[in-house]
Amino acid sequence: MTRIADLLAQGPTLSVEFFPPKTDDGAAQLARTVDELEPLDLSFVSVTYGAGGSTRDRTRDLVVQLNAERGYPAMAHLTCVGSTRAELAELLEDYDRSGVHNVLALAGDPPADGSPAGGDFTYALELVELVRARGDHFSVAVAAHPELHPRSPDLASDRDHLAEKLAAADFGVTQFFFDADVYFRMLDDLGERGCTTPVLPGLMPLSNPTGIARMAEMSGASFPTELAARIEAADEGDRERIVVEAAATLGQTLLDGGAPGLHLYCLNRSPVALAVSDALGLRS
Repeated sequence: MTRIADLLAQGPTLSVEFFPPKTDDGAAQLARTVDELEPLDLSFVSVTYGAGGSTRDRTRDLVVQLNAERGYPAMAHLTCVGSTRAELAELLEDYDRSGVHNVLALAGDPPADGSPAGGDFTYALELVELVRARGDHFSVAVAAHPELHPRSPDLASDRDHLAEKLAAADFGVTQFFFDADVYFRMLDDLGERGCTTPVLPGLMPLSNPTGIARMAEMSGASFPTELAARIEAADEGDRERIVVEAAATLGQTLLDGGAPGLHLYCLNRSPVALAVSDALGLRS
């Protein structure tokens, strides 16, 4: 199976993120979405991993299925906080046997109640090293926060840590953001630290302003209140047009500025992802 790092070198790529469904209805919806996105000729997809490994089995099954049945690689999200080295080594062995060789290495969130996370890991960099030990046939990505990681004390130390993490990885994928300048400033900061590892921007169309505002607060991302107000005030016929135009404008600015591709957070739905791709001329 193709390493995503190699696809990025050929770029630009187009990819989407899925999350493992919790219900039969959710599984049916995701199956429809995967089929509906087929005209995009996606470069790859990624599949999220719940806090503390709460969706471990569902993530594994979905990644293996997509990887085997579709014409693109599926990248497994993998968190390490609260996990033992043996547990993650076993999961990586399973992925290796199943032909899954693309991993997004994440630290993960500590327990919300403040209790000790436990496990053998503290930082995503330790997980990168574990994946690297399996061999060069694995492609490993890490997460990047263009504005500031919510647990970082300041921007300078955040950029130092990100540059170190990216130096050990094949590429990065950003948290969503709504202003292209924050992405390009991050790249400038990384360049000043000698880091040239490609970083793929994550794009979140503002289809659900209320829900995305909560996600932005949790992740430390700035939220476009004026755009959200326009979307909320629009009638049903205009809402999607505004959402698509804003996302496509941001995506085009990123591509024009040299981004290696676009990673769409589609929330397991196809219509807006298709519309944004069409607006950018990315449908095959």
